[in-house]
Amino acid sequence: MTWARRFHTRQTTFRQLEIFMTVAEYLSVTLAAKALHLAQPTVSTQIAKLAQALDVSLFEQVGKQMYLTDTGRDVLKAARDMFEVMDNLETQLAQRQGLSVGQLRISVVTTAKYLIPSWLGEFCQRYPDIEPEFQIGNRAEIIQRLKQNLDDLYVFSNPPKELDIESEFLTENPLVVIAKQDHPLRNEKEITWDMLKGERLLMRENGSGTRYAIERFFNQQGLQMQQPATIASNEAIKESVMAGLGIAILSRHALNHMAPGNLISLPVKGFPIPNSWYWVFPKGKHKSAAATAFKSHVATKLALGARLG
Repeated sequence: MTWARRFHTRQTTFRQLEIFMTVAEYLSVTLAAKALHLAQPTVSTQIAKLAQALDVSLFEQVGKQMYLTDTGRDVLKAARDMFEVMDNLETQLAQRQGLSVGQLRISVVTTAKYLIPSWLGEFCQRYPDIEPEFQIGNRAEIIQRLKQNLDDLYVFSNPPKELDIESEFLTENPLVVIAKQDHPLRNEKEITWDMLKGERLLMRENGSGTRYAIERFFNQQGLQMQQPATIASNEAIKESVMAGLGIAILSRHALNHMAPGNLISLPVKGFPIPNSWYWVFPKGKHKSAAATAFKSHVATKLALGARLG
């Protein structure tokens, strides 16, 4: 008897595996139940049934914290592989009738949220039966999703070189100095960084791709960066700049989307800082039909924009 048949005779269901994967992601039955829109006892029961069917212990409780056992990690990897195979089968079958059904899971760092949605919206209008999942997070959160192989495509401005990944250039992401509209230097033709040394510099947290690019630029140019004030999100930085708390260095795309007319880009010598976004995926990952089609759609839109621009 094959392993697949033995697995089937244990009456383990795809739904149980889906619930198990969600609990493993959150390491909390309560949070998993909320994410799945299920009652907490239902989630606990299905996890218990799965563990009984496989005759293994999937989780262990240490104090108030839940952890995966070594066996649980093995089951989690197998479950993810199984669902990826089924997703690929679904998209392959869909290709026979045109790209009509399937899933498209994309996770992006926060700055790319100003760029991806318009492309994704157009793509989903063209393929209305594609089911999109769009996640936005800071660099650490998206790296965690990448490590767990939760998505089809990832977008980073600074791909994590410490991971076994593939990356492809997506588009330019220049970083500019932004200030409130009535900044005293707004009419200057060229501003040196020395002229801004009295300004408070508002920046994202350590570890963010934008901050990494800024710090690398200042080191390369031999510029002195005044002690930055760390702010957790681009929206909060925008509000702080508008309130006169300082200046910031952000993506030009973010400036265009955040507050037209309220914020301006200052003509600082040496800026914009060259920077780029990249498609990222685990090395060797099979790319679904939907992911391949979406990348092609984006490439077409970028090429068209370059011709028109």
